Amino acid sequence: MTKSQLIPVMAVGISILTLAIYSYGVWRPVKRGKLPSVNETKRSRTASAGSATETFSASEATRRSQRPPRRIGSGNLNFWWDAVPAAVRETAFASGPQSNMHRDDYAGATSCQRCHPQNYDKWLRHPHSRMNALAVEKNVLGRFDQSQAIGYRGGRAEFYRDGDEFRMRLTRDETTIVYHIRETIGSRFFQYYIGRMINGPYPETHPYFQVNHVLPFGYWLSRETWVPVVHVGRELPDNEREDPFAPPLVPTPGLNFTPYASNCNMCHTTFPMGDELTRKPHQVAKHAPFVLHWNMAAYFQSQHPDMWGNLGNPEDVPTESIDFIPLRLMEHEGAEHAVAMGIACEACHLGSREHVANPRVPPDFHPHSPFLFVETNHDELQLGRNHQNVNWACGRCHTGERPTFAAGMSTWNSVEYSDAMLGSCYSEMTCVTCHNPHEAMGTQWARTRDEDNALCTQCHKQFGTAEAIRQHTHHDVDSEGASCMNCHMPRINEGLEAVVRTHMIYSPTDASMIESNHPNACNLCHTDRSIDWTTEHLTQWYGAKFSEDKISLSYSNRTEAVARGWMNSDNEAVRLVGADAACRANDRSLLPSIFRILDDPYLLNRQFAAMGIERLLGIQLEEYGYSFYMSSAERQAPLKQLREQFLDAK
Repeated sequence: MTKSQLIPVMAVGISILTLAIYSYGVWRPVKRGKLPSVNETKRSRTASAGSATETFSASEATRRSQRPPRRIGSGNLNFWWDAVPAAVRETAFASGPQSNMHRDDYAGATSCQRCHPQNYDKWLRHPHSRMNALAVEKNVLGRFDQSQAIGYRGGRAEFYRDGDEFRMRLTRDETTIVYHIRETIGSRFFQYYIGRMINGPYPETHPYFQVNHVLPFGYWLSRETWVPVVHVGRELPDNEREDPFAPPLVPTPGLNFTPYASNCNMCHTTFPMGDELTRKPHQVAKHAPFVLHWNMAAYFQSQHPDMWGNLGNPEDVPTESIDFIPLRLMEHEGAEHAVAMGIACEACHLGSREHVANPRVPPDFHPHSPFLFVETNHDELQLGRNHQNVNWACGRCHTGERPTFAAGMSTWNSVEYSDAMLGSCYSEMTCVTCHNPHEAMGTQWARTRDEDNALCTQCHKQFGTAEAIRQHTHHDVDSEGASCMNCHMPRINEGLEAVVRTHMIYSPTDASMIESNHPNACNLCHTDRSIDWTTEHLTQWYGAKFSEDKISLSYSNRTEAVARGWMNSDNEAVRLVGADAACRANDRSLLPSIFRILDDPYLLNRQFAAMGIERLLGIQLEEYGYSFYMSSAERQAPLKQLREQFLDAK
């Protein structure tokens, strides 16, 4: 098979990826008069994308007009194609005729500046505003000059300018690949880049040349250095990581080729909420406070007539062709179709043109449109800034699927709201209880332990005094053990350049974490203590109960330091947290185990262990010739020198 013969296969691959993202069931007729259950079993979509034009006989047209309306559902979000049935309209609220989710409803962030100058200025400094931006001088934070290069996997990546444009050039042996950088991602810890290939060993019709996608190297801002990107797809050990110097001729979208529009920009930039219902249905639906019924075809006819074209009446579109328009919408680039690049005011406040025209009309926090019907137990539609709507504004992006620890919380970041909903506190809390949405948090959490505790004791008033905290925690009130968050939101979540707190608020006595030998709050501080020491105290203080059989199965040595066992775990996330905890606790007795993580098969684990060891020992590993992204063979000489100096000398 030749290269040119493989290109159609690649195009199909992109469609399959898009279909997988958009997939949330099977379009099926709903019997007239019967309301769909939001808990109906969901099946995999089998419809295929294609041309939506077809010629019908008169009898066929009649049959189609008599067909029950077609529906597809994802949790609390139901899409109707032909029409929203009368049975639904009779029981649900019509959210229109006004709208705050169509493109024309959005006024843009600069419209907010006139009346809200302080919030606008804070937003400009917030990472949200620069989450996704065009690659122009003011937005590009990485260094692009002839001195900027990185050696990786036997190749060399260089970062330079070509006039006003930014380039990334990869060279190994006889192969040279050049990318034109078009957009940026992020501005807080790292900046990643989006672009297209402009030179390389592939035909110019290849998607590498035609589709904006995430590029293989990013800029680590605090270290002022270039590094391989991580967590664009599933993170893998070194021997399974993709080789950026030899991209596969037929890549797997979402794994070793990440088209930005169909994978990322629906959360990184601001699109009309009407489009977002279709572009990220899972994220929108997962934590939607009410059941939503969306007249998809009518919306597309009204808001995307260029896509609708000559399709005619919705009921005339064959079921197998309904995906045609949604799949095209998935490929929308932010620079051409977003209402604002980055996460702007109206990503949360929704379309506020009416508010801009008349400030006495407050912006609504719940979407509404003539095409949207809402099922709710309330007597009226709740549109304001209430508990559910505020949390849902965050939950539409900060939700998703991640690898998890035994108690269900994610092992790495960006799905904070999904984690938060696993605990019970968010039945009362909102995200803005702790986070000011208009202010940048910076690279470090700024509040003190007492300030954090005060947030908790707003509800848990029984722990509002120093004596009550001492009795509850069995720790001195001035110690880290008296921090509510250290015990109930411990640092077990891999952030961008630090292990950060999980957003699942749970008990440190959680049996699943302890019985599985996953990180527990006690041993994150007491890294030198054994699991028997931990369970003895939790049982004595709180009456906790654990399975002796499960603990014996998970801990080969119940008397050794728990953190040492974590660093020997088969689970890469447990190893990462273990090394971080040992370094954070300044536990030099665990140095041999921490040094082993410097040779871990996972690049990320080596990166976090390297940061921890540099803090612990007060050294710079690059002075020893070590870099976390070196190959295994390249790492051995600097590791030998480090062990000789810091381990063998003792």
